[in-house]
Amino acid sequence: MSFSYVVTGGGRGIGRAIVERLSDKGTVVAVERAAGAPAWTGPGVITVVGDASDEAVVERAADLAQEAGTLAGWVNNAAVFRDASVHTASTTEIRALITANLDLAVAGCATAVRRFLAAGTPGAIVNVTSHQARRPVPGSLPYSTAKAAVEGLTRALAVEYGKRGIRVNAVAPGSVATERYEEFLAAATPEAAEEMSRDMARLHPLGRVARAEEIAAAVAYLLSEDAAFVNGVTLAVDGGRSVLGLDPEAKD
Repeated sequence: MSFSYVVTGGGRGIGRAIVERLSDKGTVVAVERAAGAPAWTGPGVITVVGDASDEAVVERAADLAQEAGTLAGWVNNAAVFRDASVHTASTTEIRALITANLDLAVAGCATAVRRFLAAGTPGAIVNVTSHQARRPVPGSLPYSTAKAAVEGLTRALAVEYGKRGIRVNAVAPGSVATERYEEFLAAATPEAAEEMSRDMARLHPLGRVARAEEIAAAVAYLLSEDAAFVNGVTLAVDGGRSVLGLDPEAKD
């Protein structure tokens, strides 16, 4: 039996790493908003260009996946990175930014659940959230709020559809050395970039930020039969960042 997967935001960064990891297991349909981003894809990868919060786009991705094999997994990785604070932005803008991120997960989850149920086959969904869902940073209100809601959505779906063979979990990365991260460092002066790198290393007990491939490995595990009894979990893949308590008096 051949299997297929859908990954939203699959053109770069964590999404690209997930697509590459899953392509060894079956056909992967990568949904990417930026028309140029999926150009790297190769055999076994189908691209759909469009907004992953648009039901028509994700339905098209589901069609292509099911034409290629039995839909086994769905990864909601697409995200919108725009900060805003309530004292400088209107409530309309704040709500729109929250909705922009939450809708990406809702559209993907709804499509995946409906397809699994219609096909009568088990399936797994993984939502990519963030350490900021539980430990937000200043200015991240819309993103942190949306990611916290996605983790709630994950638990609710796991409870509602577990008995029907559908597992729903989430991974919550810390900082990851994606293209976006590297571009951020490159835009700074060499001195500032070095300081930021030291600060990021200090925030992660493992002493570094993650590689995108490490997040992809956790996603692949949650989609696999090895995780057959894992349901409703948010797995922190952050090198210990979410459990770190910085203490100015601490000694190495």
